[in-house]
Amino acid sequence: MLDDYKKFSETGQRNPKKVRIALDAMGGDYGPSVVVEGAIMAVEEFGDSIELVLVGNSRMIEAEMERHRLREVPLTVIHTKETISMSDSAVKAYRQKKDSSLYVALELQKKGEVAATVSAGHTGAVMAHALLMLGRLPGVLRPAIAAVFPTEKDKAVLIDVGANPDCKAQHLYQFGIMGAIYAKIVHKKANPKIGLLSIGEESSKGNEVTVNTHKLFSHSSVNFFGNIEGRDILNGKCDVIVCDGFVGNIMLKFAESVGGFFRSQAKHQVGKNLISNLGAFLMRPVMRRVREKLDYSEYGGAPLLGIDGICIISHGGSSPKAIKNAVGVAAIMAADKINEKIKSELYKSGRSDLSNSLNVELNKHRH
Repeated sequence: MLDDYKKFSETGQRNPKKVRIALDAMGGDYGPSVVVEGAIMAVEEFGDSIELVLVGNSRMIEAEMERHRLREVPLTVIHTKETISMSDSAVKAYRQKKDSSLYVALELQKKGEVAATVSAGHTGAVMAHALLMLGRLPGVLRPAIAAVFPTEKDKAVLIDVGANPDCKAQHLYQFGIMGAIYAKIVHKKANPKIGLLSIGEESSKGNEVTVNTHKLFSHSSVNFFGNIEGRDILNGKCDVIVCDGFVGNIMLKFAESVGGFFRSQAKHQVGKNLISNLGAFLMRPVMRRVREKLDYSEYGGAPLLGIDGICIISHGGSSPKAIKNAVGVAAIMAADKINEKIKSELYKSGRSDLSNSLNVELNKHRH
């Protein structure tokens, strides 16, 4: 997914200046050990185009650096005394832990000292801190989390996957617009096709919110495919799939279990007889590619779209590779000024919606 960023990094066509990114070194299940290793991998791969700031307990961070025998330290370290645990209340942590690694990392972004923040910490805390500290983009009703799903054709963006369990039609409509811009920038989709997740393909299918959302998309200028069902997500019918955060989060958690299920089933079947062993040996290259496609670490993390900044929320159990890829995604978003494009598109869509609504009303009176 990050090949395009590497090419631009090498040629300097996209971003002549380095993108400075803050990493919450204390976030995630494994803390600095994984984050530092991921940071080192990111510097090695994107070093000419990024500059990383590790925020957290400096003693622990530097111990990890020493473990990797870094002779020249390519990373800036900012010391903090507090850490947000998974059991902490998101809002309480924001109010009471002003010296946490997450708070300080986002404060650097608020001051303009970094362009983006990556954290594998408490998802609720990351969302609350980002929203309270950076605020929403003008015109955005609700920020949303976008996750990447592999498909038969390429990949698709599922939005929202947890930030908004209850939505109105206008929220879902904006999710589609933000998801499409993300797909354009990160996945190089020229005109992303947007699908609305529902219980049937007909425009009348679904609950009241889904039906009203379909109407909004249908009267807009976006590339709207129509309703899609759950079985359509992986076949690549659409580049962006819109749903509320309740449904999206269930889909995401289910998807995370699929790779492990296939691995355990394969191990169970292999070894039953000689033919199974031989078949498994011959299929190893294929299975490796399938495993890579299902591996969440390939996609880095989930951006929180709609905030006045750039924040990537990585999986709590992220590997160093996942952290590295999250840094790459953050750099792409910053270099391509994703938020400027979201603001512009929302403004244009708002004007278009107003025009379409007026036309509908005029037509009613004419008849």
